[in-house]
Amino acid sequence: MPDFHGVFPYLVSPVDPGGKVRTEVLGRLCDDLIASGVHGLTPLGSTGEFAYLSHAQRAAVVQTTIEAARGRVPVVAGVASTSTADAVAQARAYQKLGANGILAILEAYFPLADAQVESYFRQLADAVDIPVVIYTNPQFQRSDLSLDVIARLSAHPRIGYIKDASTNTGRLLSIMDRCGDAIQVFSASAHIPAAVMLIGGVGWMAGPACIIPRQSVELYNLCVAACWDDAMKLQRKLWRVNEAFARFNLAACIKAGLQIQGYAVGDPVPPQATLSADDRKVVEGILADVARLETP
Repeated sequence: MPDFHGVFPYLVSPVDPGGKVRTEVLGRLCDDLIASGVHGLTPLGSTGEFAYLSHAQRAAVVQTTIEAARGRVPVVAGVASTSTADAVAQARAYQKLGANGILAILEAYFPLADAQVESYFRQLADAVDIPVVIYTNPQFQRSDLSLDVIARLSAHPRIGYIKDASTNTGRLLSIMDRCGDAIQVFSASAHIPAAVMLIGGVGWMAGPACIIPRQSVELYNLCVAACWDDAMKLQRKLWRVNEAFARFNLAACIKAGLQIQGYAVGDPVPPQATLSADDRKVVEGILADVARLETP
């Protein structure tokens, strides 16, 4: 299984008012993120607005990311559906396009029992030959993965990672204790990445890394080097970005930040709203502060 670790930005999905994916903008963003040292790219995560895109738009985002990466870093493509069959079809299609891994997301309309949740992820992992990162975000999803389900799924030969966005760092430690080396944990922006690295995480997949990639990579490197004092100093300075991410609409916040930095990524897909002028000024002020930071 490939070794996924480090900073994986959740890419935005630049879509113009007519619904066309702005491939040139996305390709440029991918190039710049890779030049900043990120360790991988994740299209169609939560910041990528997967729930608001058509199948054709999703495929265009994944294909553009893969083509822009050119094998320099792994691309872990998000797959999300309420239907197991549809999720399997997406995963197979993205593998065929050249994705190096799948971020498996379960959407649900009706509540699901543990057996159905487990079956969804297991069948998706059975359908591909590339690693699967299981994803859980109980803040937005109708069904969650219990510790028992995660432990059973960790025995699957292609399920070696989990991205947990529960905001509960203690849950991450429980997963690590329960599963051992069978599954590696990526944190979310809702956790404190340096703290997750301290307890055994392998990195983070998060939207803010799109707008602070260099600083995110520096934070990761400090954690890997066990320079915890310096890591926490930098983490505290960067935390305002995470606070803004939690305060505002996910995609609206990151898209506004990227627009401020010169990327024509467009607005969030309706019915989501763009940031107000005042909220945009908050993001602009935070980015200005971060830009003035000196790396330790």
